[in-house]
Amino acid sequence: MKLLEYEGKEIFERYGIPVLRRHGVIKIGDSTDKLDLQGQGPWIVKAQVLAGGRGKAGGVKLAKTAAEARDLAGKMLGMKMVTHQTQGRALTVEEVLVEDACPIAREIYISVVLDRKNARPAIIASAEGGMSIEELAHNHPEKIVRVAVDPEAGLLDYQARQLAFDLKIPQKNFRDFTCLAVNMVRVFMDMDANLVEINPLIISVDGKLIALDAKIVTDDNALFRHKDQAAKPDHEASEIEKEAKEIGINYIGLDGNIGCMVNGAGLAMATLDTVKMAGGDAANFLDVGGGANVDQVTKALQIILKDPKVKAVLVNIFGGIMKCDNIASGVVEASKKVHIKVPLIVRLEGTNVKEGKAILARSGLKLEQADSLWEAAQKAVAAAKR
Repeated sequence: MKLLEYEGKEIFERYGIPVLRRHGVIKIGDSTDKLDLQGQGPWIVKAQVLAGGRGKAGGVKLAKTAAEARDLAGKMLGMKMVTHQTQGRALTVEEVLVEDACPIAREIYISVVLDRKNARPAIIASAEGGMSIEELAHNHPEKIVRVAVDPEAGLLDYQARQLAFDLKIPQKNFRDFTCLAVNMVRVFMDMDANLVEINPLIISVDGKLIALDAKIVTDDNALFRHKDQAAKPDHEASEIEKEAKEIGINYIGLDGNIGCMVNGAGLAMATLDTVKMAGGDAANFLDVGGGANVDQVTKALQIILKDPKVKAVLVNIFGGIMKCDNIASGVVEASKKVHIKVPLIVRLEGTNVKEGKAILARSGLKLEQADSLWEAAQKAVAAAKR
């Protein structure tokens, strides 16, 4: 789950990571009078979307007066934002954060990421932070500092000090920086995160170390340990994805027009690749699970068909834990309940495959069977084009 900036900063505060004073978050439908604009300003008005590059896309504005801050916040709510990280897709700004502005003397990049190759957290940092960090990593990889972290011991004191030296942290900020680095690793471990990032971490004109932004991505598989996070809305999921999650189906919407229902994550990925090789594009990733029953198959088909882009449905099932004849019966019963109006292609393989194919053949349903995944993908692509 990806957290919005203000959600990440709330967590940072609990761990002693310094952030700017916030004056409120408003959502679509809220009055800007809800903002508590104390002090003399200026203030920063920031769109709360799950994408980087907000500043270049008009999602970060400076307000010199309280009236200007309220005006900018009101105009920002509901705006469509496209950044270099949205792949051309426009995100709707549903929430806006207003916080103190801060003069910047220096910007630094620091993050804790999951190093999957070495099965441990790692700190990635650079003495040069800000909006162009991706370009810096590509053009000057030698400027990127990496520190491996022991998942049991956390970031050790000598590692934090060496990191501060490598990033040329001023002596007066040295202690604050080492504490911040250690606490970022604590956030990463305690939150079961895949990413904890500050970009930029700044040294202000008056010499303070402040996290100007906050990005936290947690592992959905660990949400059972974080009831407070599990209760939060998933800002990135579509309405169909939210519905699938509620009924226990692993579903991710994609941009194609061939709906896929598969049992097993690995087989689902192979199915998506094969559809692509056949000249088509999948409309979704859907893993119905190894022990799918009639009810689950019915719900899966209903979820797939809620996507208006779907022009054909490909069912690719390997009968192992659940036998092919049971799957076939489930598809038949589900099809009667769902009333599929697009072409349906079914490929079965595994235990009792002959019996399963016979059930489909006798069903009277308007469907095509395939003996291999490649044949099924070709038929699905052709059907979607028709």
